[in-house]
Amino acid sequence: MDPSLGPALVAPLADVDTDRLHLRRFAATDVDALAAVFAKREVWEFPFGRAFTRDETAAFLAAQIDQYESCGVACWLATERATDRVIGYVGISVPTFHPAILPTVEVGWRFDPDVWGRGYATEGARAALDQAFGPLGLDRVCSLPQADNTASVAVAERLGMRRERTITLPGDGRRGPVDVAEFWITAAEWT
Repeated sequence: MDPSLGPALVAPLADVDTDRLHLRRFAATDVDALAAVFAKREVWEFPFGRAFTRDETAAFLAAQIDQYESCGVACWLATERATDRVIGYVGISVPTFHPAILPTVEVGWRFDPDVWGRGYATEGARAALDQAFGPLGLDRVCSLPQADNTASVAVAERLGMRRERTITLPGDGRRGPVDVAEFWITAAEWT
């Protein structure tokens, strides 16, 4: 990935633990555990309306690893600390699918439907924003849930993010056009 797509960082994103989650950089060896999560249709309902294949999961994983190596940020693999089970991902990444707002980072998440409703998305996203506005030294972060994804919109609102607008992103060969709710939060608003 072109490093100029992401903002300048004071430091790269570090691994962290929350009360219930272990959040760490992806490794190529995570493909099977992540593929088991991504094979559930609900995980990629927004924006694809279907599950991911193992090959798509491997491509996602490779892109996240590349993004971390070139930009210093990417999403974390999320595991439950109590069980050490892989339950999805959360973190900060460069939203290359929305080039009009680059360079910036987005806080985002996708979790196994088996753990929905437990507050993991909010807990992990709070850890990501703490890192963004602390060690990474960023001024602002966005979140770009699909406008009709009410659960992810609610997470962005719980984080105290401001909805600035809804925009339509064009299709990209893998999905059709989607309406995205553009949320933002600044370092001053977070602290």
